[in-house]
Amino acid sequence: MNTKARFPRRARLLKPAEYSRVFKKPVRSSDPLFTILASPGQSVDPRLGLAISKKNAKRAVDRNRIKRIIRESFRLHQQSLPVTDFVVMAKPVTKSRPNAELFKSLEQHWSRLLKLCKKYS
Repeated sequence: MNTKARFPRRARLLKPAEYSRVFKKPVRSSDPLFTILASPGQSVDPRLGLAISKKNAKRAVDRNRIKRIIRESFRLHQQSLPVTDFVVMAKPVTKSRPNAELFKSLEQHWSRLLKLCKKYS
């Protein structure tokens, strides 16, 4: 098992203050499925926060599927990402899209954010 591709507790945004810091002055990447906010990290690893609202995905099973896909995509790309805090928000159409489309969208976001985040690192 590749221990570098895990999703440990230190790779997550946990406190409201950590989310607030990302929401204050973010670098944005947006498409019809997701909006990802990024802010320079205060940790040694890139970290992920999720903001999947009930307004956009009413059923818990839909929200959980979206969160699972986001976590997996982040886990697979975290080695190439800069030390940055990310908050991923899903849009209403996300719940009805197939998993492959969600993964493709997230992959484009990670590569776009990699370029944008290099400017401030």
